[in-house]
Amino acid sequence: MTNLVILVGRIARDPETRTTQGGTRITSISVVTDRPARKDGKTYKDENGYTAKDSEFHRVTCFNGLGQNVAKYCTKGQLVTVEGRIHYTQWEDQDGTKRYGCEIIADVSIR
Repeated sequence: MTNLVILVGRIARDPETRTTQGGTRITSISVVTDRPARKDGKTYKDENGYTAKDSEFHRVTCFNGLGQNVAKYCTKGQLVTVEGRIHYTQWEDQDGTKRYGCEIIADVSIR
């Protein structure tokens, strides 16, 4: 069994870094990927004559040294390749409502 994700896209906003109480450094970025939009099963052109695109935003989490390098060298708009794994989480908010999340845990350097 394999849980492998490879994304190639642009960073949607500058990296955000935080440190846990245990001293683990966590850097988060949002990577946007595009794919051709479809209507009735076919791609179509936008008002400027370009193929219309659907964008998807992916939360990417980087730990420790990798997170430090991402925070230091990556900026909004930069094209990156991310390799990692999908991680699903579940929690209860303050109102007791179950919430779900999905993120990519980066395992190797972001290029």
